[in-house]
Amino acid sequence: MEDFTLKIGEALCGEGSEVAHVDLILGEKSGPVGEAYARVLASDKNALQAILEPNVLVKPHTLIIPTVKMKDMRHASIVYGPAQAGVAKAIADSVQDGILPEGVLVITNVFVHPSASERKQVYINNYKATRHAIRRAMEGRPTSEEIMDVKDNARHPFRYSP
Repeated sequence: MEDFTLKIGEALCGEGSEVAHVDLILGEKSGPVGEAYARVLASDKNALQAILEPNVLVKPHTLIIPTVKMKDMRHASIVYGPAQAGVAKAIADSVQDGILPEGVLVITNVFVHPSASERKQVYINNYKATRHAIRRAMEGRPTSEEIMDVKDNARHPFRYSP
């Protein structure tokens, strides 16, 4: 098995209030990701383990940490409902497709806009963002060459002035 000490991936999918942004790290249980996983699970009250359905944790075990503080139950229901479901399904599909090994741990930071309301689109965008982030992590992308190609014209999608 190749070195799975620490791999990092990121992806943004969708637009408007239903946009999904997923940052993730994955790695071996015996390494820094395993230590971080245990620490977050024990201390972060907003973190949750990804499930396919009640009593069925996804494998590899995956933590979902919301990046935006939830201020109401509607937002929480979207984060812990369709966004969480999209992440869990993407993890399971990535294992099934041979992209992600089962024996690692995954920690995701998941952005769900506070005004998101289209639950199906939130699910789809989080699924796609997680799949892309996993693939990028496993492929070591972006490469240094890819970064050099875009660095002078890069623009953050949420920044509106040059």
